[in-house]
Order: sequence, then C-alpha cells, then structure tokens
Amino acid sequence: MDVARGSSSRGPSSPVPPPRPPQKRVGPAEFIAQVRDEGRKVTWPTRRETTITTIMVFIMVVAASLFFTVVDQALRYAVGLILGV
Repeated sequence: MDVARGSSSRGPSSPVPPPRPPQKRVGPAEFIAQVRDEGRKVTWPTRRETTITTIMVFIMVVAASLFFTVVDQALRYAVGLILGV
C-alpha cells in the first residue's frame, strides 16, 4: 500500500478555537429576568411595518399558487399530448 507524498487522511488542518470559559448557571427566575431584559433591547417592528409585510406575504402566496397552477395545467396538457390520453 503506497501513500502519495503530502497526502493526509485527515484533510487540511484548520485552526482550533480556544476553549470557552465555563458558563455560569442561573436559576429559572434569573433566566426569565435575563430573557425579559434582552426582549427590551429588541427593536420591534411598528404596526404599519407588520401590516405591510403581512399583506406582501399574502400577495406572494397568491402569486406563487397561480404560477404553480398554470405550470401544473401546462404539464398535464403536455403529458396528455405525449401519452395520447
């Protein structure tokens, strides 16, 4: 069994990240308090932004469903012609 020069079974080496320091464990009440603090830092969308985004999602769903309906009917017609059904 001859191994080519320079080849390694482990692949290219990559730098190893330094070990993480151990995480401090907190109780359920402290965890909930931390979650609430992080939630206050979030920039939430306005009602208008949410409404516009929702409308755009519905428009795209309708457009996609129409597109796939047309493609489905075209393929059904083409297969019918090919198979003579």
